[in-house]
Amino acid sequence: MSSIEKDILRSIGPGFVTGAADDDPSGIATYSQTGALFGFSQLWIALFSYPFMVAVQEMCGRIGLVTGKGLSGVIKEHYSKKILYGAVLLLLIANTINIGADLGAMADSLGLVIKAPFVIWLIIITFTTLFLEIFVSYPSYVKFLKYLTLFLFAYVITAFLVRPNWGTIAYSTFVPHISLSRDYLLNVAAFLGTTISPYLFFWQADEEVEEEIVKGEIKAIGLGIPKFEKKDIRNMRIDTFTGMFFSNMITFFILVTAASTLGAHGMREIQTASQAASALRPLAGNLAFLLFALGIIGTGLIAVPVLAGSAGYAISEAFNWHAGLGKKFNQAHGFYLVIALATLVGLLVNFSPIGSITMLYYSAILNGVLAPPLLILILLVSNNEKILGTRTNGWLSNILGIVITLVMGVVAVSLLF
Repeated sequence: MSSIEKDILRSIGPGFVTGAADDDPSGIATYSQTGALFGFSQLWIALFSYPFMVAVQEMCGRIGLVTGKGLSGVIKEHYSKKILYGAVLLLLIANTINIGADLGAMADSLGLVIKAPFVIWLIIITFTTLFLEIFVSYPSYVKFLKYLTLFLFAYVITAFLVRPNWGTIAYSTFVPHISLSRDYLLNVAAFLGTTISPYLFFWQADEEVEEEIVKGEIKAIGLGIPKFEKKDIRNMRIDTFTGMFFSNMITFFILVTAASTLGAHGMREIQTASQAASALRPLAGNLAFLLFALGIIGTGLIAVPVLAGSAGYAISEAFNWHAGLGKKFNQAHGFYLVIALATLVGLLVNFSPIGSITMLYYSAILNGVLAPPLLILILLVSNNEKILGTRTNGWLSNILGIVITLVMGVVAVSLLF
C-alpha cells in the first residue's frame, strides 16, 4: 500500500463511514423514488439537511470521544432507564426491518448483474456480512468498510453519464420549490427520516470509542476516561463534516440520475433500489445500469453491519454486556448475538408476505418516531457539563440541534398520520 493510500485511509474515520452508511439501499430507493416522482424539485433538501446532519453527528461523536461511552451507556447512567429501554427496543425493530430491506435489495441487484436465484444471493450476502463483522479484527474490518465507500462514487459517474440539464439542477438546488400537497410533504418526511436516522447516532458515538480503544486510550467501552487532546476533537469534526458532505453529495447525484431518467420518462412506480437500476438500462445504457447496481451492493455491505452493529452497541450498553467490534466472539457473546439475530431476522423478513416498500415505510415510521426524543436527549447530554465538562455545545450547535429536533417532530407526526 502506498503512503498516499495510507494517508487517505487514516483521514477516513467513523464520521466518513457513518456518512457512507446513510446512503444504504433503502435510502437509495427513497432518493430514486423522489427523483422519479418529483423530478428536480426536491434537490434542495440535500443542501438543506447538510448542516443539521453535521450538527447531530458531531454531537454524537463528541459524546463518545469525551466520555468513552456510547449513547446508550450515557443515557443509562444519567437519564431514565424506561426511556432508554423503549428507545433501544424501537431501534432494534427499525434496524432489523431496514436490514431485511437492504439485504433484499443487495440480492436483487446481484441477481441483475450475475444471474442466480434470489435466495442464493440473499444467503451468501447475509452470511458473508456476519462472518466479516464477527470474525475479522476491528482494524481490518474498518479498513474494509473504508474501501467500500469508493462504491458510492458510482453514483457520481452515473449522474454525468445521463447528461442532465445542469442549469435546471443548479436552480432547483439553491431555490427551494415548496408544495403543500400531501404527497410532496410526505415525501419530504420520508426523505428526512431516511437521511437523519437514529442508528447513525448510536453508531458514530460508539465508533469514536472504538478508535480510542485501538489507540490504547481506554481499555473498553465504558471502562476508563479517555485521554483525548484538542486535536482529537478537531479531527473528529473534520471527519464528520467530510463524511456528511460525502453522504449528501451522493444523495444529490442519485436524485439527479433518477430525475433525469426515470422522472423525465414518466416512470413513477419505483419502489426498490434494484428496480431503479433495472429501469435505468433502457434509458441510460448498460454502463449506467451496472454502476447503479454495483453501488447498491457496495452501500449495502457498509450499511448492514452499521445497522446491526448500532443495535448491538445499544442493547449491550443498556444491559451492561461487554461490547465492541474489537473484541472476539468469546469476549462479547451478547453483543455479537444481537448482531447475528438482527441480521438473520432481517434475512427471514424477505420471506414474509410484507412487500419491500411496506417494510421500508414502517422502518421510516419507527425511525421518524424515535428521532425526536433521541435528539432531545442528545441535546441534553451535549449541554451537560457534568458529562462533557468544557466540551459542551456552542451556540451554533444548539440552534441547529433545536431546529432539526422541531423539524423531525413534525416529520414524526406526518409519518404517523
